[in-house]
Amino acid sequence: MHASQGRSAGLGLALASAFAFGGSGVAAKPLIEAGLDPLHVVWLRVAGAALLMLPVAWRHRALVRDRPVLLLGFGLLAVAGVQACYFAAISRIPVGVALLVEYLAPALVLGWVRFVQRRPVTRAAALGVVLAVGGLACVVEVWAGLGFDVVGLLLALGAACCQVGYFVLSDQGGGEASPGGAEPAHPVGVIAYGLLIGALVLTVIARPWGMDRSVLGGSTVMDGTAVPAWLLLVWIVLLATVIAYVTGVISVRLLSPAVAGVVACLEAVIATVLAWVLLGEHLAAPQLIGGALVLAGALIAQSATPRPPSGPVASGTGAPDAGRADARSQDAVR
Repeated sequence: MHASQGRSAGLGLALASAFAFGGSGVAAKPLIEAGLDPLHVVWLRVAGAALLMLPVAWRHRALVRDRPVLLLGFGLLAVAGVQACYFAAISRIPVGVALLVEYLAPALVLGWVRFVQRRPVTRAAALGVVLAVGGLACVVEVWAGLGFDVVGLLLALGAACCQVGYFVLSDQGGGEASPGGAEPAHPVGVIAYGLLIGALVLTVIARPWGMDRSVLGGSTVMDGTAVPAWLLLVWIVLLATVIAYVTGVISVRLLSPAVAGVVACLEAVIATVLAWVLLGEHLAAPQLIGGALVLAGALIAQSATPRPPSGPVASGTGAPDAGRADARSQDAVR
């Protein structure tokens, strides 16, 4: 695949992932308002996705032997860690503040690239992160819920760190053979086992045996319109989890953790716009301005890094890396 084609494909997948992840809240809110506990919704989301991915996990069962640390890290950080820390944070601090802190992840990845990997970071990438974070502050109207709960802020920061783990592990999972000479880790196989591990961890946290299952057999209300609860559950599991993770991980490998991370800031904007359209939650002028800033930051960051020619992302059972981080100059991350 030509470098420009690889970047275009990666950007398209990153945008698809942002749309898929961004729609999770819109689908989850009616279920929560109908009586489901937020943690139970998270468990249904991850456990349902893990169930769908079981055939994929079986097909790539060699990963358990070849890449156990990668699978465990992805499940604990990218799946369970982000969800658990975020929901614990919003139980103590306003949602807008928690969301803004969580999406400091692009800046944290910049620090990872610069100080841990010791790779140069372009000014354009740094500018993209600054614009995106500033825009997010406007989108979530962080000034409307300012308050300082140290534990809540630490939990939100924990979600941000787990978000960094998602991007770093997504990038490191491909292209490299294991020490024993096995095939490179297939991205979809990594996601399948990550969801399985995440579901197990969240089962302990959410305790789903106490869930009100009757809600799932009834109807919910979305901006005055009755919607079957099962349909929203399908949305959350299939679109907002399976498709979101698959497109997200592959986009990281095509773009770099830095660029894909900044593009992922669009998730908050997309979530706000979808809530406006589907839930009747109207946008204020600062939110519209913030959305424009996030978009500008994402565009600047994704165009900041020159890329060498890259190969296909995944073919057959082993996924040749579609653009390894060590072969490129990094910019910023999600």
